Amino acid sequence: MTLVINPRATYDREYGLIRDDLLRMGSHIDNATGRAVEALRHRDLALARQVVNDDVFINDLRFHIEEACLTLIATQQPTAGDLRNVIAVMNAVGDLERMGDHAAGIAKTVIRMGDEPLIKPLVDIPRMADLTRSMLRRCLDAFVARDATTARVIAEEDDEIDHLYRTVLDELLVIMAADPATVRRATYLLWCAHNLERIGDRVTNIAERVVFMRTGDMKELNV
Repeated sequence: MTLVINPRATYDREYGLIRDDLLRMGSHIDNATGRAVEALRHRDLALARQVVNDDVFINDLRFHIEEACLTLIATQQPTAGDLRNVIAVMNAVGDLERMGDHAAGIAKTVIRMGDEPLIKPLVDIPRMADLTRSMLRRCLDAFVARDATTARVIAEEDDEIDHLYRTVLDELLVIMAADPATVRRATYLLWCAHNLERIGDRVTNIAERVVFMRTGDMKELNV
């Protein structure tokens, strides 16, 4: 009896594994962001070091996914919509890996701060973290569903992240202007806020890939 291989079933199975790894990577980044801000809030150096160390796993997962995508292209030769999906994954994992770097950047700042007291209470930075994490989770759901409408809505939410970042920046500039001795401690918080702002930008990039998957159009959202 001749064994008949169904190319469609093979592609679906292999792409499904790639998609699952993408979601796993997103979950790790979501957790890393939350733990990094928690380390900042409680000045938990051990937790901060854990976030930095775990970034290696995120980097390795990116390369694993990219290699799986290249293998899928070479062996299954996907066309049209299938190829767009694979290309979108390869682009998305690059943005996810950079989000992991930004989370690690916050943790590294916590380590640099040591036991120095915070220059101001944390209000807007935790809000930024909550919003970016929510955007990331929902954007990955939209990615799996190829839901361009939801992706566009999520991209628009980055305006709120930008607004909070400007609020933090303005407050810290006032503090630094009033007392130059606070510059170093204020800069630490500014770095943390900037990393969160960049995570929001990266989520917007993934939202653009969702639109690309669905429509074939590649264009910037929320410009």
